[in-house]
Amino acid sequence: MKRSKRKTWVRLDNASNIFLAAMTDFDTKVFRLSAAMEDSIDPELLQQALDKTFESYLLYHSVLRRGVFWYYLEESDLKPQVMLDEQPPCAQLYHYDRKELLFRVIYYQNRIHLEVFHALSDGTGALWFFEDLLSEYVLLRYAQPSTQLNEENSLSRHPIEQMDTDSFIHYFRHKGQRSYTEATQSAIRKLTGASKTVGKFALRYGKKAIQYETAPEQENAKKKKVYQVKGKRTIDNRTHVIELDMPVQPVLALAHEQQASLTIYLTALFMEAIRKTDPAVQNGMTIAVSVPVNLRQFYYSNSARNFFSTTRLEYTYDPAEETTLAIICKTLKEQLQQQLSPDSLEKRLNNLIAYEFNPVTRVIIRPIKDIVLKAINYFNNRGLTFAMSNLGKVHLSQGIDEKVQQFYFQTSAVRPQFCVISHHDHLSICLNSPFVETTISKQFVRDLTALGIPVTLSANKINEITSEE
Repeated sequence: MKRSKRKTWVRLDNASNIFLAAMTDFDTKVFRLSAAMEDSIDPELLQQALDKTFESYLLYHSVLRRGVFWYYLEESDLKPQVMLDEQPPCAQLYHYDRKELLFRVIYYQNRIHLEVFHALSDGTGALWFFEDLLSEYVLLRYAQPSTQLNEENSLSRHPIEQMDTDSFIHYFRHKGQRSYTEATQSAIRKLTGASKTVGKFALRYGKKAIQYETAPEQENAKKKKVYQVKGKRTIDNRTHVIELDMPVQPVLALAHEQQASLTIYLTALFMEAIRKTDPAVQNGMTIAVSVPVNLRQFYYSNSARNFFSTTRLEYTYDPAEETTLAIICKTLKEQLQQQLSPDSLEKRLNNLIAYEFNPVTRVIIRPIKDIVLKAINYFNNRGLTFAMSNLGKVHLSQGIDEKVQQFYFQTSAVRPQFCVISHHDHLSICLNSPFVETTISKQFVRDLTALGIPVTLSANKINEITSEE
């Protein structure tokens, strides 16, 4: 919206409320986008670029406030300041007793980082902001009469008139009011996730039972034992980050050999890495993964707020049957096609909105809602082994793109998780974990290199003093 029409406050979107209830000291619900530039960062020019980008993204002016019934975003007059990267990655951004912006821009050597609290925006919305920030910075840092850079490069490539629109309400407030776009079937073929998580959780408040359905549960899920990764946490709760750089084309070729997308292929490869590190998995255990799906691929939206659906993929290892990477990929792909059908996805999202606007749930005070959402999150976590997220390939404007060497994407983690992003011919995979142990990560890298993929590895420092989970 334009500033003259912008409301002073807006409710959190449907996906954001769970982040407030599920946030912990080690899972801050913060994610980071990074760009490695040609040269060392000039902080003064970066600040100028941030000031200009910040003017266009009114959503990023918001601070988070707590109401009696819900959390809400309120416009503020705070200004962001570029800072040197001195904290652990994905350090906490939201503090309930402080009035502060829900993102930060930091730098170190030749890298620019954008960290965002997930209640403000999802990865796609944050990537829009980051792309425009980088464009402004490159224009200031490198623009010369002999270059291809000009004022047109500084204009936002993203439609920002509806940045604060809640697309969940726009499409799902009234059940069946709107339907899929024509691009739905094409998007399903490209996506790689399937949704099946926990069933229903009831909280008795007084004499009434409030039921929250997070997703349809698989018929035989109660018979399955989902594998849980255990380990020792760092004493300061920092996320353990391992960055993997590799060429993207050879990995895509391997995925295509299995008739799978990149997301499906890497997910299956990570499942196999887990199995190889613990023989007990082979004895009938289930490995389950959470995968977010960008709903903008199904429904037209200019909103930079959260607009995604979390899906669930799983594979059960049967000791009596042969398991190959091809079989795992085929199983996950079939789950994708089933769970992202128009009827299945719309039914799930309409139900979630219906619970949010239910007359009974609306009058329950926010602390009680937090207890319910925290309990839902707890049971969801019990049904997951790891998580993954793929932001896809990043393209910047001509003249801007050449100044960026590589992109990186990572997040805080309550369990092992890996994040994928690509740029030019480079594929970046960030392995995130709350644990000190690197057994699964090492196996994952060994499997990639055994397939002929050259991998460059780097990791952050973690405190060696640990405590048992």
